[in-house]
This record gives sequence, C-alpha cells and structure tokens, in this order.
Amino acid sequence: MAAELIDGKLLAQEMKAELKEQVSKLRDKGIIPGLGVILVGDNPASKSYVTSKEKACEKIGIFSDDTRLPEDVSEEDLLRHVERMNSDDNIHGILVQLPLPKHIDENRIINAINPHKDVDGFHPVSVGKMILGQDTFLPCTPHGCLKLLERYDVKTEGAEVVVIGRSNIVGKPVANLLMRKDKPGNSTVTVCHTRTRKEDLLAHTKNADIIIVASGFPNTLTSDMVKEDVVVIDVGINRVVDSSRERGYRLIGDADFESLKDKVRKITPVPGGVGPMTITMLLFNTVKSAQNTIK
Repeated sequence: MAAELIDGKLLAQEMKAELKEQVSKLRDKGIIPGLGVILVGDNPASKSYVTSKEKACEKIGIFSDDTRLPEDVSEEDLLRHVERMNSDDNIHGILVQLPLPKHIDENRIINAINPHKDVDGFHPVSVGKMILGQDTFLPCTPHGCLKLLERYDVKTEGAEVVVIGRSNIVGKPVANLLMRKDKPGNSTVTVCHTRTRKEDLLAHTKNADIIIVASGFPNTLTSDMVKEDVVVIDVGINRVVDSSRERGYRLIGDADFESLKDKVRKITPVPGGVGPMTITMLLFNTVKSAQNTIK
C-alpha cells in the first residue's frame, strides 16, 4: 500500500490564508507587518529563495523592504544596514539571507539583529529561549516540520524519533523541539550524523517511528533502513542530472522516495514537502512579531 503524502504545499496554502486574515486585522489597527530582507551577492539559489519570500509576503499583505548588496560589501556596511532595520518601527522582522561571503562573520551579523525582530530564529537569545521552552521565534524549517507532523496527525508523544543531521539550522533545533514538553513533542530523540557508525545508524532507523532526514546527501535513507509504518520527513533538496528534463536536472531529497513510498506510512515529497513550509513559517514569525507590538 502506498504511503500517504504529507503535502507541504497544500498546508502552506492553508496557513497563508490564515495569516492573510491576521494581517488584515493588524492593518485595521494601523499596523502593516514589515519584513526587512538583506541579500548579499549574486548566488542564484539565494536570489531565487529571496524572490520567493518577497512574493509570498506580497500575497498576504506583508510589506517587504528589499536591500541588495554587492558581494564585496564590507562587514561594517552590512552591519549598518542591519542597524537601520533594527531602528525602523515599520520593520517587524529582519532576514539576512545566508550563506554570506567568506569575508563576513555570519555570527557577528546574526548577533547584531534585534532578537525581537529575529524571525529566522537564529539569534542566540532565540535559540536559548527555544531550549528553555520559552516563547520565542522558532527556526522556520524545524517549525515547519513540526507543523506538518501536527496537521497530518502524527503522534509524537512517546515516539522514537531519529534525526539524521546535526546542523544548527535543522538537525539540532528540530531534535530539541521534539524533546520538549509540548505538543508536538514529548518524543524520545536520537540524533545521527556523519560520524555515526553505519551499523548504529541502521539500528536506530529500523527502530524509529518518525525519521527526519536532513543530511544534505541524496539517498541517505533507503527502504532497507526502515520498518513499515514509519513516518519520514525529508528536509533535503538536491539537484541531480536528468537529461530527460528540459532544465537538465531534477530535484530530489535526502531520502530515496521511490523505494520508501510503498513501505512507509507517511512521507513528504521533494519538492512540495518541507520547502513550502519554510517560507510559510517565516511569514508566521513576521506576523507574530507585528502582533507583539500591540500594547
């Protein structure tokens, strides 16, 4: 029996409709949610991603302040743009698109963002509050994963969860969120990574009820590594050569979708799974930040 598809594109559309209503209520109170976006350089993937975010903002009524800077911009100039957005009351969220050029210290830039406008959830204050279970902006991709589990009625309480990947952007935060005393949450979480022994990885994944794979490599998870009825959330997005496609490539995840779809209970497709949720949760955080300004 084929797995149920966890449709991130559909859920994103539903959540955007809900957010659009919230934005309309804020506008009635004279508050127009604003997102400040800073893009450095001409990285095609980053440009495409930023453009998608700005279009999504426009569709639900969020104002977007778009700042594009050259690849050779100095760290001090970039910090000045961040500070300008920090002090602008019309901007409720600040997004500095990563990665930044090598001559710029990403941590210094992230730390310069006002935590009250940290809609990416990367500031140490946001991370600390997340770990302590306090109200804060949650990082967008992990939060999107949780929303998918929640809306598709995947029980996390008491579940054995394996996270493959330990990045600061996905692996670590999603593991932390699923451990917390909350819903979704209360899971028993194992984090595997590039230094996990292959035989140990197999033992963990075969025992898992939920697997979140965010390794950055295609075919990290295959059907022989899982039990039936497992739920797979595939965070990865990889380009592979495909001469049959007009553009010369196709997008796949970190999980081998074709081998898994007839064995697992539920699975996210790539594209159309976690990806659309990442942008949606950025909008969610921006609207939340605007709501926080109401006295």
